[in-house]
Parts: sequence; C-alpha cells; structure tokens
Amino acid sequence: MAQRQTAGEVRDADGDGDSTERKWLRFPVVARGSTYSGEFVAGLSMFLATAYTVVVIPGMLSDAGLPVGAVTTSVIIVVILGTAAMGIFGNLPMVLAPGLGGVSLVAYTLVLDGEVSYPVAMGMVLWSGVIFLLLTLFGIRSLITRIIPHSIRMAIGPAIGVFIAFVGFRSAGLVQPGESSLELGDLSSSAALVTLAGVVVLVALNARKVRGSFIIVIIAATLVGIPLGLTHLEGLPVALPTIDGSLFMHVDLVESLSPHYLPFLFAFFASEFFSTTGVIMTVTDTMGRAAKPDGGAIDPKRPFLVDSCTIIGGSLFAAPSVTTYAESTAGVEAGGRTGLSSLWAAACFALLLFATPLAAAIPSAATAPVVIVVGLTIAAGFRRIDSDDLTELIPAVIVLICTLLWGNFGTGIAAGLLAYVPIKLLAGKWREIHPGMWVMTPFLVYYFIAIA
Repeated sequence: MAQRQTAGEVRDADGDGDSTERKWLRFPVVARGSTYSGEFVAGLSMFLATAYTVVVIPGMLSDAGLPVGAVTTSVIIVVILGTAAMGIFGNLPMVLAPGLGGVSLVAYTLVLDGEVSYPVAMGMVLWSGVIFLLLTLFGIRSLITRIIPHSIRMAIGPAIGVFIAFVGFRSAGLVQPGESSLELGDLSSSAALVTLAGVVVLVALNARKVRGSFIIVIIAATLVGIPLGLTHLEGLPVALPTIDGSLFMHVDLVESLSPHYLPFLFAFFASEFFSTTGVIMTVTDTMGRAAKPDGGAIDPKRPFLVDSCTIIGGSLFAAPSVTTYAESTAGVEAGGRTGLSSLWAAACFALLLFATPLAAAIPSAATAPVVIVVGLTIAAGFRRIDSDDLTELIPAVIVLICTLLWGNFGTGIAAGLLAYVPIKLLAGKWREIHPGMWVMTPFLVYYFIAIA
C-alpha cells in the first residue's frame, strides 16, 4: 500500500498525470494542456517559422565584412544552444536567435557606417547581456515586468502580433515602401498569390482543427513554388558546415566600454529587454490560459536567465543580440506548452547545420502565410483592453501604432510606457502610477535620445 502511495506521489509531483516511466522527461506536457505529438508538431512549426534566420542574419552580417559561410555556422550553433537551453532550463516553447533589430544596428549603423569595428560592437552586445544577467539574478527584471501597467501588458501581445503580421506581408511583397508611407505591393506576382492562397488554406485548416496545419501549408507552398520559380535549390541539399575559428571570442571588452559608446550599449540593452520580455509575457500568458489547474505556475526568471546567458554566449560566437523570437508564438498556437517543443526545434536546427542549402530553398512565400496568420491571431487579443478609460487605452494604442511605424516592438513598448506617466499625471490619476514607473521613465527618455 505504501508503495502505491509513493508511486502516486511521484506521478502527481510534476502535475501531468503521466506514468513514472516518463518522469525523467521533466516536461509537464499533459498538465499544460498539450500532448507529446503536439509538442513535436509545435517544435517543427517553430523551426519552420524561424528557419529564415539562418539565411537572413548571415546575409546581413556578411555586409559588415564577415564570411557568410562561417557566420552561418556560428548563427546555427547559437540557435541550437540557446533554444535547447530554453527547453531544458526554461521549460518553455521558444526559439532564440539573433534579433533583426540588433543585427541591423551592428551591421549597418555601427560597422558598415564606420562607427566601430566588429569586435567593439560585439563587446557592447556582451556587456548588454551582462546587464541583463545581473538584473535577472537580483530580481530586478521580474520586478520591472510587474511594474508594467496592466493596459501595456495587454497591448504587448497584440503589438507583437501586428509586428509579426507586418513581417509576413513585407516578406511576401504584399506591401512595399513608398515615397511617404507603405504602399500596396504587386498582388499579381507569384509570391503574393501563393502567400494569399496559403493564408486562406491555413485559416481553413485551423478552423477545422487540423493538426500540423502550419507544416502542411509550408511544405505545400514550397512545392508549388518549384514550377513558379520561387523555390530554388542551389547545389546539393546536404553540405558540411564551414568552420572559422577566428570568429570565436571576436570581442573587444575594453574599447566597447568607452563613454561615447554608452548610448549604443543602452540601445542594445533596452531593445533586447523589451523585445524579449514582451515575447515571454505573451507566450506565458497564452500558456497560462490553456494550462490545467494542477499545471503549476510558470517561473519567468528561468527564461530570463537563459536569454541573458545566450546574449553573452552569442557575442562570443560573433552572433549579436540573441533574443527570444516572436515567431515562437507559432509553436504555442500549434499546441506547444513545454520545453519539449524547444528541444524538437533545436534538433531540427542541428540537422539544418548539415542541410543549410535545403533551408535556403524554402521561399518566403511559404513561411509568410504562417507568419501572417499567427500575427493576426495574436493581434486579436487587443479586444481585452479596457476601451472606456482613455488613460489606459491611449498608451496601449501607442504601443501598437509605434510598433508598426518603427518596425520594432521593443521600441513600441518603450513608447507606450513613456506616454503612460504624463497621460495619467495630467488626467489627475497619478495615484494609479506604480512608483517604479517614476524610476523607469528617465531611462526610457534616455533610450529614445540614444536611438535618435
């Protein structure tokens, strides 16, 4: 009888009701409202939604003078290690990779424009990761997430959704830059037609609750793209990774701390902070609504520690500004609820290390439907914001609009936070302002001065 009771206690310990034979997995799959097959589909969905990073990021860094083959290997290694760490230690379905905003700042603003050398830029990224880590260890980062007003918290998810959808529209050529604003793209192009058809099919499959709908659409669009000239496979699909030891530890820790570089360092830190925090809050909020009562609370400190350490590690591999990718929400939408999804995604990237040409063959028109539908689904959460109180509604709308206009949801979140304090103050509702917001406001002002 005692033995039966002990076994029951073990089964209940992780709250998922699974057999003790699966205890070693440490992933409360059932308790968080998922299945083991669902975790695999979610991991594959996250991989397919973020696989473009191994092509886009190295291409941007090659503009800064780095060898594209070697930096591709570095980026994939960092993605594998960061995503696996998030799965094992953070126990959340998220993919970590160099962020487009941070990479743009390094490649074009700093290095290409002649502001600094690449090692100095990597030094700034490393120090921003150290600041991240210290804030997390001392609990300050979690405190900041609690300081963020409720309306801003509710707007972060929709802002990320708008940003993701915009990335999908832009990558498919549905929108393009105009003289004064965005303009309608060429809707008659093959890429646009495949994307629009993919969106319609994906929505229909999701409405019918077809498992693996993201993967089905991506594979189908890739195959359709072959006769249309969208899918190109150059050379053999399998190739050995290019290794260049000179990229490792390519960091200047002393020069990067020069006083006149502090605005850039702070820009790295603030953008990474709000971007990663926003994604983690969105993913955990979605997971929390799906979890069973015995699923246990999700500790945000663990994913914060993972992304802090990955920023530092990424800089040592010449891969700047690693962040939690917004496209990770594709995994959550596909049913992923634990770190098992991240491990499957990391395994896919590990295979990709030897099949980079195959990943490069997937056209943007194949991934764009997934990105668009995921983004629009998340953006629909804006309806949860209180529209009766303008002092709550307007800062939330600012987050949404600034994210779209500036193409960076980290900056959009910072804009909404900065607007919140004066709006509440002038409306006579200063008692509703968290004391921590008064401390955060000067740093937000400095952030916008720095990026200006």
